[in-house]
Amino acid sequence: MRKRKLGKAGLEVSAIGFGCMGLSSGFGPATDTAEAIKLIRAAFEKGVTFFDTAEAYGPFVNEEVVGEALAPFRDQVVIATKFGFIDGDAQRGMDSRPARIREVAEASLKRLKTDHIDLFYQHRVDPNVPIEEVAATVRDLTREGKVKHFGLSEAGAQTIRRADAVQPVTALQSEYSLWWREPEKQILPTLEELGIGFVPFSPLGKGFLTGAIDEKTAFSANDFRNIVPRFTQENRKANRALIDVLGDIAELKRATRAQIALAWLLQRKPYIVPIPGTTKRQRLEENLAAAEVELSSDDMREIADALSSVTVKGDRYPPQWAARVDR
Repeated sequence: MRKRKLGKAGLEVSAIGFGCMGLSSGFGPATDTAEAIKLIRAAFEKGVTFFDTAEAYGPFVNEEVVGEALAPFRDQVVIATKFGFIDGDAQRGMDSRPARIREVAEASLKRLKTDHIDLFYQHRVDPNVPIEEVAATVRDLTREGKVKHFGLSEAGAQTIRRADAVQPVTALQSEYSLWWREPEKQILPTLEELGIGFVPFSPLGKGFLTGAIDEKTAFSANDFRNIVPRFTQENRKANRALIDVLGDIAELKRATRAQIALAWLLQRKPYIVPIPGTTKRQRLEENLAAAEVELSSDDMREIADALSSVTVKGDRYPPQWAARVDR
């Protein structure tokens, strides 16, 4: 697996990371703990050195699984986790008070079975706590050796600038993919200017870009896609136009749709490190093989031209979630 560097400090990670959230929450029933540990370790054996979790995933259990899985080779991997919700519950709203950040750090260290957090993200911007206070708290934690790098998630350009002025921001984690390209307007230029890495979550469009989901797909009762406007039956049917285009490109490159979607992200900028998630070994291997798919400048132009005729239908978040995204 090739390596990439995030941020001015040069945090080195595998070109493709592993988003661990889906092993514990978000996409239906949690994966059996033993099987989840096997999958995480399989990712490491395939060259993945960048693993993403959060106290809110579960809550709490995902960090425990990640900590157990990576304990045998802790010094060979980069673990990212997050703070920012009331008692770790994403349904209850934001809480990035300095005292709470410290509480989360201590609890996460225990669950992750480690003495330091490699990358500590603010999960969502808290409108009630100045970002300067948040950055200063993480700065203090870095000075104490408990945190190595500071990150933000779904933060707007001005927030990123304000935070970076207090404590250098190593990476921004936000949604970015072939069907959500909003970051190209303001976020990517800001990151490039400041020397900040970009970690796209949902790089496969929450599974849609794989081509495995259509209007007939039934999600389990606790799958959050049930409340996402982009995943209504009507919009799934309309958005198959994007899948058709992606399929044509994948066939020409002798790759899968998922691999083209990931390769496209890797080709966009050298500081982009996507973190696809999966619960299946086969999908893991497919995703990681995307690092070897070469897309030329002509390929990228052809993809852009093909996608220009496709309009994606539906918002990426329900209204109550969209309000949490910093602008």
